[in-house]
Amino acid sequence: MKVGTDGVLLGAWADVRPGCSVLDIGTGTGLVALMAAQRGAGRVTAIEIDTAAAAQAARNAAGSEWPDRIEVVAVDIADYKSDTLFDRILSNPPYFRDSLRSPDTGRNTARHNDTLSYETLVKCSASLLAPGGLLCVVLPYDAVDEFMRHAQLAGLCLARRTDVVTAPGREPKRSLLAFGTEYVQSVTDVLSMRDDDGNESVRYVELVKDFYLKY
Repeated sequence: MKVGTDGVLLGAWADVRPGCSVLDIGTGTGLVALMAAQRGAGRVTAIEIDTAAAAQAARNAAGSEWPDRIEVVAVDIADYKSDTLFDRILSNPPYFRDSLRSPDTGRNTARHNDTLSYETLVKCSASLLAPGGLLCVVLPYDAVDEFMRHAQLAGLCLARRTDVVTAPGREPKRSLLAFGTEYVQSVTDVLSMRDDDGNESVRYVELVKDFYLKY
C-alpha cells in the first residue's frame, strides 16, 4: 500500500507525546508507527494481520532512525495479547463495506473491513488502553455515527473530533476522532486542506510539514 493522506493526517493529528507508549493497529507498511516514533513516542508496537505487509513494515522500521523503538508484530488484533497497556492507540482501519474487491488480497485486507470490524477494533482497544489513554482513528465521514455507537458501548468517550474537508464549504470526507477512558468536554473543529484560492491551507501545511520533504 502506498502512503496515503488518511494515514498522514492521523499520524500528525493524534496527541502523541514524548515518551508515551503507542499501539498502531493495522499498521500496513508502518507509516503511522514511524510518524509516532518521529514525534518522540517511547515505545511503538505496530500490529498487522497481513504477513507480507508486516514484513515490509518491519523492514521500514529497521531502516528508519528509530529501529529500537518500533516493534512490528504479525497478528490479528483479536488474538493480540500484551502485558502492558498503551497510552495511545492509533488506527487507520479498513473502510470499504460490500464493495467491489481487487484481485490483490493484501489490498483487500487493508481496505475492506470484514478483516477488522469497527466493533472488534473498539473492544480490543478499550481493553488495551491505559487509564487516561486515547484511541485515535481516521474514518470516512459517513462511518462516524456507527463507530461512535461502538465506542460508547465499550465505555469510551469522545474527547476530540476534526472533520476534514478538501476546501471551504465542501462536505467532509474524513473525520479524525479521539476517544478516552474518562469523560471530558469534547472539542470539535473542521480542517480544510485547501484555502479559497485552491492552495494548501496554512493549517494543513502546519499540521503535516514535518512529514513531507516538499515542505
